[in-house]
Formats: sequence, structure tokens, C-alpha cells
Amino acid sequence: MLLYRGHVLHIAGRPSVNEAGDALVSEPDGALVVDDAGRIAYSGPFSEVPPDLAAATVVDRRGCLLLPGFVDAHIHFPQVYTTDAHGGGTLLSWLDRCVFPAEARFADAGFAREAAREFCAARIAAGTTAAMVFGSAFPVAQDALFEETARTGLRMVSGRGVQTRGPASASPLITSEGDAERSCRAEIARWHCADDPGRPDRAMLQVALVPRFALSVTPETLGWMGELHRQHHASGVYFHTHLSENDAPGVGEIDSVLRDFGTSSYLDTYDGRFGPGGEVAGESLLGRRSILAHAVHCSDSELDRVAAARASIAHCPTSQLFLGSGTMPWKRMAARGITVALGSDVGAGDEWLVSRVANDCFKVHMSASADRVVPLEPAALLFSATLAGARALDMEDAFGNLDAGKDADFLVVDPSAWPPLSRSIDAASGPAALAFAVMMALREPAIAEVFVRGRRVSVS
Repeated sequence: MLLYRGHVLHIAGRPSVNEAGDALVSEPDGALVVDDAGRIAYSGPFSEVPPDLAAATVVDRRGCLLLPGFVDAHIHFPQVYTTDAHGGGTLLSWLDRCVFPAEARFADAGFAREAAREFCAARIAAGTTAAMVFGSAFPVAQDALFEETARTGLRMVSGRGVQTRGPASASPLITSEGDAERSCRAEIARWHCADDPGRPDRAMLQVALVPRFALSVTPETLGWMGELHRQHHASGVYFHTHLSENDAPGVGEIDSVLRDFGTSSYLDTYDGRFGPGGEVAGESLLGRRSILAHAVHCSDSELDRVAAARASIAHCPTSQLFLGSGTMPWKRMAARGITVALGSDVGAGDEWLVSRVANDCFKVHMSASADRVVPLEPAALLFSATLAGARALDMEDAFGNLDAGKDADFLVVDPSAWPPLSRSIDAASGPAALAFAVMMALREPAIAEVFVRGRRVSVS
């Protein structure tokens, strides 16, 4: 049993984003006691460690912060090398010119293995202990990703990126309906809860069904995918995709979806209503383990349906800036109680560090039009980078904060390794100011140690 002594900072309990300020915990001389199973046996002031835990070996990290591991709710594995790709336009042109050609390289097993190593190394450097990972179209690349993730000891949900139609630039990524379905079934059989069979509430490795977006699949794809999702609902298989990212008139993503499917809303395609005129034609893919990335331009009725299904939104402000997609409607999401978790969206996002995404999150919502401005509280930013992600993954009972009883997924942040952070912390007055300083000034060099279930993870 180990006792980590340092400044404990986290969002305790199970608050909503609007309640995060009251749940913010800051213990300057704090302690995390981690038992031999990798769970937190105690979290609180060092002076109040229970007598039965006082014999734990002390790991002195005074001068450092002890934070929950970051959770990335939307990140692309096969875009690990595209964070600096200039697409010369918005979403669809960027996909055509940069992303589809880059992702085609993952058909090569050796290339995919190297990419998986770099992907996991970047996650560790950024303190991302859990992530919803949008996968490669190629099973060989997905196997490499799961294998490397298991080797390093990180948490991950991922699924192959399914494409059954698309432009010529995407042709290497496109498969037949039969091959796509067989590959998804094989991935579920091999990797879903592979480390802890039958325990979707505990497993470190889990699988999602992942159509790239509605424009990359057919009604037939949505049909068999909905049925597959229904069959595996009880085993906790996830659903993950993009929704309403680009609203360029006529030729943009949203208008193209409405024209192609003849639906009244984009969300219809994922909600089983992909038949002519939006008729019900299959099973809905929406549920508690559904994470929809972006949702920048959703109607109120779409958001009502997301809330009713208890699905979550992966908010990706960094990539929305890069692609000029607009600003997600935070007020409308929060009013409906929708869980909004932060996603880096690497590679349209060029920041791996989720606190940097929180930094952009604060700025974009302060820069919105007057009727949409949201001065996000520091605790809300920390919540969105940690506990909200665990909630979106339906794993809040296992991780997301530093409450006793949860797995010890945490970071040791050494401010002295990044002087701008150290200066910001020194100037902070009170817990909220401290949380804000961390979200604004943290950089990778200050992340000294990363732990998952009490085990330090590394690339070696």
C-alpha cells in the first residue's frame, strides 16, 4: 500500500457541470492512499489519514499536484500524423485532401504498429489515462492499437472506422457491407472486455461501433449496425461517430446528409430513422454508451432526443477552431443535462493535452456572440476534462476523480518543470483560481508521472 503526499485537486462526488464549483476539492497537504489492487483507499488531508492506513509507504510528492487522469472523449488513431496537415478549407475538403490519404497508410502492418506506439506515447505524455478512440478502417491497425494499449496499461474504447461509401480519395478505406459487418463482429469478439470478460463496468479495453459519419455509410450499413448494436447492448458495446460538425450551405456536411438520406434532421440517421422521409427503418444507435462528436449545429429537437437517450457529446473546441466549424451551444446542452466531455479530436485538433483543449474551450465560449457567451467556471473546465469524460464513457463508478473506492487513475504534476505553470500557481488565490491556472498553463513537461489503477504507465 502506498501513500502519495501532495496537493490533491479534483471534482468530488457526482455533480452536474453546474454543480462542479461546490464539488471542487483542493487539499494543499493532501494524501492519496492506493491499495494493492490499485484502488484509492483514502483521499483527503494528510493529517486525517485513518490509523489503519497510516502504515502505508509514503511517496513524497509535496510541491506537486495530484490530479485525476484526463479523459479524451474523441481522438483519432489514424490521424496521429495529421495534426499539421493544411487542408485548405473546411471539414469535407480537409478529409478529401489530407485525412483519407493519410489514413490509407494504416493498411501496412509495420506502419500501423509504429503509429500505435507513438499514439500511446503521446497519450501518456499528455496524461490521458482514458479515451474514446476513433479507429482505423484496417483490422491489422486496430489489432496493433489494442495490443499496444494493453501493453502500456492505458484505458481505451475504440472501434474500426467504418466506411461503405465515399469519394475517390477514400477508396482505400471503403469496404463492402459484408466485410464491414464481419470485421466489426470480429473486433467485438476479440477485443471487447478482453482484459476482463463480461465486465463492461470494469474492463480497460472495450469496443465501439464507429461509422465515420452518415456520409460515409449507406442505409444498409446503418441497418446492420443498429442490429449489431442491439445484439451487444447488454455487453456494453459503445457507439461513436460525428454529428453536425459543418453547416456550409448546400455542399456542407449537414445539408449533404439531409439531401442524401431525405431525413428532416442529421440525428435521424443514427436514431433508426434513415428510411425515405425519415421513416423508421432500423434500430436506434443512441443510448447511454453513445458519444457523438461535435454537435455544433444541432436543433433543439435533436438535443432533446440526445438528452432523452442519455447519450453524450464530445466537445472539440480546438478542432472546431481549426476547421472553422463554429461553436458548440454550451447553454443549450447544459440546460438539458446532456453530458459534455472534452475531446482533442487529434488530428483536426493539434493539442493532445486535454487541459489545452479546456483552455480553448474557455476562449471560444467567451468569444461567442453576445447571446451565447458563457464565462465557464474553472471547476467546470476541470470537470469537463476529467469526470465528464468518465461519465460519457459510462465508467464514472471506476474513475474520473480521486474519490475513495475508485481506481487510482491520477497524474503527478510538477509545476517546477514548467515555470509558467509554477508562476501561475503561485499567483492563484483559492481553489478556483488554482484550477483555472492549471487548465490555462499546464503543459506536458510538468506531467511527471501517470498512473492507471495505481500502476505507473510508460512507453518502455
